Amino acid sequence: MMKTMKLGKTNLEVPEIGLGCMRITGLGSKAEVRSLIDTAMDQGINFFDHADIYADGEAEAIFGEAAADIPREKMIIQTKCAIHPGTSYDFSKEHILKSVEGSLKRLKTDYVDVLLLHRPDTLMEPEEVAEAFETLEKQGKVRYFGVSNENAMQMELLNHYCGGRIVADQLQFSIAHCDIIDSGLNVNVHNDAGTNRDGGVLEYCRLKNITIQAWSPFQYGMFEGVFLGSEKFPELNKLIGELAKKYQVTDNAIAVAWILRHPARIQTIVGSTNKKRVADICKASDVRLTREEWYALYMAAGKQLP
Repeated sequence: MMKTMKLGKTNLEVPEIGLGCMRITGLGSKAEVRSLIDTAMDQGINFFDHADIYADGEAEAIFGEAAADIPREKMIIQTKCAIHPGTSYDFSKEHILKSVEGSLKRLKTDYVDVLLLHRPDTLMEPEEVAEAFETLEKQGKVRYFGVSNENAMQMELLNHYCGGRIVADQLQFSIAHCDIIDSGLNVNVHNDAGTNRDGGVLEYCRLKNITIQAWSPFQYGMFEGVFLGSEKFPELNKLIGELAKKYQVTDNAIAVAWILRHPARIQTIVGSTNKKRVADICKASDVRLTREEWYALYMAAGKQLP
């Protein structure tokens, strides 16, 4: 049974696993998208993660059409904005408001539950972001706000001006891509793993009650590939297979269970469009790895403890 958690410091109850909708246009028809949505909801996933740039807006549009007759209150819809693909990032008030209007129209809804700013904009004027958030909140178009791929001080700066509204930070995170854990385990050690690249974002989010959302939970590197079944990770895949057999779940479920085991209560966003795979992954919510199993998987991915 899918476990739930509070999103950040809000009272919004969300499933431990959300469905990423970046690739749903590849299903080819509204009926297939609806079938995927129904499968997810049957498994306890009512959290759907979007972005205005996914398939140039077509992902939001086909989702809006496919889910049009589902009662809105039964779904939690999150979207993102602030990327001009290939050219720039944009946290301006004008762009945020315009992007949200476009997303609402495509999603066929009056509001989104969560809006994330997609990647850090170094030209950000935090006062403008605060004005945009206040406007959207007062208009009832966005309930909660967050960011994606931001470090601790970037969130601190935003929260200073935005009244502490940041409730989520979406970060790439998997057994094979976990810098936010590596640096914490290698404190006071002169090695690459000890390099702090994110300003202690894991600990910061735990202190500030900000939910980390893990994207690409099966990837290694920056879109280099999937570690499951990869010949680059023989020890990891062997151990994952053994644990999958022990817990009677799939390899994908073990990879997600590793993320869910962390006490930071990390919500995992899975982007599969395969209905059976989605159902199989959801069984991760019933698996609680032991401390020894968690560390064994970490080290099987090529990590070392100091």
